[in-house]
Amino acid sequence: MLTRKQHELLRFIGERLAEAGVPPSFDEMKDALDLKSKSGIHRLIMALEERGFIRRLPNRARAIEVIRMPEIAPKAPQPQRARFNPSVVEGGLAGRIPARESREDRGSIAIPVMGRIAAGTPISAIQDVSHTITMPADMLAGGEHYALEVKGDSMVEAGILDGDTVVIRRQDVANTGDIIVALIDEEEATLKRLRKRGSSIALEAANPAYETRVLGPDRVKIQGRLIGLVRRY
Repeated sequence: MLTRKQHELLRFIGERLAEAGVPPSFDEMKDALDLKSKSGIHRLIMALEERGFIRRLPNRARAIEVIRMPEIAPKAPQPQRARFNPSVVEGGLAGRIPARESREDRGSIAIPVMGRIAAGTPISAIQDVSHTITMPADMLAGGEHYALEVKGDSMVEAGILDGDTVVIRRQDVANTGDIIVALIDEEEATLKRLRKRGSSIALEAANPAYETRVLGPDRVKIQGRLIGLVRRY
């Protein structure tokens, strides 16, 4: 499932290829989607490539091939409808998380799994609840919680591996050193360690292969804090 911006970009690239035989430039894509910077286009292209809709051809400038188009276009966002925070992966969010976690018995709580979160290159954010997992009640100390499946290896030195399920407490503030779900530019979500640098926010990986991203506070929204992890063997 694609976000609205991803679908718009894929359609624009396809139309330009059909008309001119070459894909549009990053500047043309930025203007067509009314984005402020080409970095947003770069993230959208990476997301489309990860999902198998396009392929970038090596050693050729502006070489993009459309592999497939989505069968159903995403619905346009409905005005004045409350969105659930966090927006975390695989398409546009359709509704809110349930207000209360359902208790299966006195010792356990079922929490919703909201899709996948990138521990690596940020990818676009959240879809409907896919299923639930049951957690010990004493692990969830108040508030709303949700779970996300991890994609990527940028947090391996914090013990978070590709394929793990992280348990997140929903909140919009966090302390330096906390591992958080961060929404970047209202489009991309990622799991990183928070570092505050003056008025800027640094999103720090736990893998030396990934660079720390330093962003202005207006570009980052905290969507929750990591409080636990589930791993299947």
